[in-house]
Amino acid sequence: MPLLLHEKRRAQETVRKEGVHDPAASRDDRDALFRSHEIGGTLDVFYAANVLLAEAGSPDPGYAIEVVSPVPIVRSWPGLCIKAERSYHDIRGPIDTLIITGTDTPGEATQDVELVAWLSREASTARRLVGMCTGTFLLAAAGLLDGRRATSHWLFCDELTRLFPKVHVERDPIYVRDGAIYTGVGASAGLDLALALVEEDVGRRIALGVAKREVFFLKRPGGQAQFSVQLSVQTAERDPLRDLQMWIVDHPGADLSVDALARRAAMSPRNFCRVFVREIGTTPGRFVERVRLEAGRRLLEESARSIPEIAVACGFGTAESMRLAFHRALGVSPKTYRSRFYSTV
Repeated sequence: MPLLLHEKRRAQETVRKEGVHDPAASRDDRDALFRSHEIGGTLDVFYAANVLLAEAGSPDPGYAIEVVSPVPIVRSWPGLCIKAERSYHDIRGPIDTLIITGTDTPGEATQDVELVAWLSREASTARRLVGMCTGTFLLAAAGLLDGRRATSHWLFCDELTRLFPKVHVERDPIYVRDGAIYTGVGASAGLDLALALVEEDVGRRIALGVAKREVFFLKRPGGQAQFSVQLSVQTAERDPLRDLQMWIVDHPGADLSVDALARRAAMSPRNFCRVFVREIGTTPGRFVERVRLEAGRRLLEESARSIPEIAVACGFGTAESMRLAFHRALGVSPKTYRSRFYSTV
């Protein structure tokens, strides 16, 4: 069952929280299960925007938030509960933005016929609709994503495609905007989407201030397919390979050929490649390229060094080799990437 965060802004803005109900309980007292970091992070972003607007002496009142839900108590994983201020049925007046966040069992909420019907009605008057993580499923169940581009957390994209074939599911973006409807991958990337809404509402300067205050990117580099190499591949079980992984990450500009890495691991090149693929799940060459791409992205985002200098520092050798690698993996040139993501914050 959903938890809704009802926020008034220009008209009123609502953040809805998906959950899983306890089938043994009655509708009035059952709990719902939610992802605490998504709703908490979203609230933090809007709260920080309010603080910065006030400090700047802006006449814009910012965001006023109210939590609503079909159930009184919504619980997170171990021991954290949120008490809804009221039922979503009690919302009065037009809704500015409706944000729906996720659950690990998205089918639960989509089976709530009353909720889906309510969402379908309210969507016709809301300025903006947002589905975070598996909140996208509820938008799809209401028919609001038919023929539209949308995304969800990568774990659920196959299920979203299977259940709602009329939705054009995009697996890589952190979030997708199609008209007045936004969908995002949720989890920690829910912050990215919330920040994009703030930038749309009150401008880049306040959004940059929020990113600095909350200590994250104004625009996260890359999409779901480009998260940190250290997080997106296995860590080797053997100490020599595990240490080698960390060494590669720390030395992207070094000689990272198979022969050089095999010598460092005290293996023959053939055995090294075989063990590396088995334990890490990718070839040495692909792992090295991803490390170098990540290092290059970081320098493009955070430094004023020239692209040829960055290419050498990250092991690409030449700016042209770096350009080809960026196009192959990210679909953009280093110059375009820097124009989108470089920030002095």
